[in-house]
Amino acid sequence: MSFELKKGDKFHFIAMGGVGQSALAKILLKLGFEVSGSDMSDSKYLKELKELGAKVFIGHNPENVPDGANIVISTAIKEDNSELIRAKELNLKVLHRSDMLLAFTKKFPATLGFAGTHGKTTTSGLASYVLSKMGANAAYAVGGIIPELNTNANADIESKLFVAELDESDGTIVKYSPKFLVVNNLEADHLDFYKNGLSDVLNTFKGLIQSLPSDSKIIINSDDTGVLELLKMLDCKELPEIIGFSVKDVSENNPCKVKYAAQNVEFNSCGAKFDVIKDGKNLGRISTSLKGIHNVYNALAVCSSLIEAGYNFNDFAPYFKGFTGMGRRFQQVFKNDNVEIIDDYAHHPSEIKATLKAAKEYAAKSFKKRVTAIFQPHRYTRLKALFEDFLNSFDEADLLIVLDVFSAGDMKDTEYNSETFVKTFKNKYPKMAENVVYLGGKIDEIPDIVKEYIKDGDIVLTLGAGDVTKLGKLLGERL
Repeated sequence: MSFELKKGDKFHFIAMGGVGQSALAKILLKLGFEVSGSDMSDSKYLKELKELGAKVFIGHNPENVPDGANIVISTAIKEDNSELIRAKELNLKVLHRSDMLLAFTKKFPATLGFAGTHGKTTTSGLASYVLSKMGANAAYAVGGIIPELNTNANADIESKLFVAELDESDGTIVKYSPKFLVVNNLEADHLDFYKNGLSDVLNTFKGLIQSLPSDSKIIINSDDTGVLELLKMLDCKELPEIIGFSVKDVSENNPCKVKYAAQNVEFNSCGAKFDVIKDGKNLGRISTSLKGIHNVYNALAVCSSLIEAGYNFNDFAPYFKGFTGMGRRFQQVFKNDNVEIIDDYAHHPSEIKATLKAAKEYAAKSFKKRVTAIFQPHRYTRLKALFEDFLNSFDEADLLIVLDVFSAGDMKDTEYNSETFVKTFKNKYPKMAENVVYLGGKIDEIPDIVKEYIKDGDIVLTLGAGDVTKLGKLLGERL
């Protein structure tokens, strides 16, 4: 469905309180449109939208739906939602959130879209932050709050570039046509939608890339095996320009031209530093407050894409250091003289491995003794599909505490759950058996129990996409 914004349009969001939906609503409000919406409970996102002029309803009710409004939904909204039923009775136009985001991209001369399995929120957030700080009339919609800007969206109509996080989870990514497309990495995920795993993900991205205009630029991670598999499926001679970025020795990568590289990478307790190389020329050194090699890739992706979009390296490079990361991305939630608690959204095996590796490096430089991982699996379907990969994800943890699965609407699985995961883990790694614990129960019931496992000198990581994010603050209060 192709939808274009028209003066006088009004919009109603079903489930407006999520980070993605609220970003779209925020942009509409800043562009001067009338916006209303509902959600099951109040949130900081809804409060901000209300302050911007949105009419907010708590709870879904057919009476909330205004006559003549365009209805905006996400994939999570089911057909039996009372407001959606009412909208159809009124013959209102129902837009998927991807249709709304696509309409925004048409309002600006060019779109810089960040895509891939991991790192989309960090890279889109970092690019938006840097453009904002350098006074570039930033316009953006990202899947998280940028702490230093305290927002997830902006709509400066004077911007020549719209930065967008492009979500692949439901296949709607093929709708977009960004002038600059960044593909961070590709792995099997969202297996409730991609039934055939990585092959389905690759075919979706193949369709996206083949549909792009010839003057687009595709900026890819040349070190990622999934991205390299995608390149094998494409006839690069018939595609827009494909530009590689790499953190490895450039000579190791030659499936496409590696134009950008990070060299002389140096980690410290505050983050990382590296030289940015373009076509063999050293442009200068970037300092970032982000931790871990995966965030070197993220920073290099942003740097490469901004240069390709026409921005000068020396104009934007100084601002990288001020970006401390997105909410729930290696976010410190508590610290005293003995213990530090970090919350991270990692819920895929490779994300967990990267986060724990960064934590181990950070612990060594911060003179910490142990890395304690508190893991809440997200969705039974994901745990089942990637069970073996999850078992191999916790090498860097000195102590692993596994909480009950956050179902996110999945049916309970009696075979693939947290208890069976811990039992299997102990059988596979008997030497670590005494350092792996299953703790069942609700998040509010866990802190007093978890507290007994924490020792002085620990870096504690709460890992997962569910309500485990509440645990760090609750545990910090006990400590």
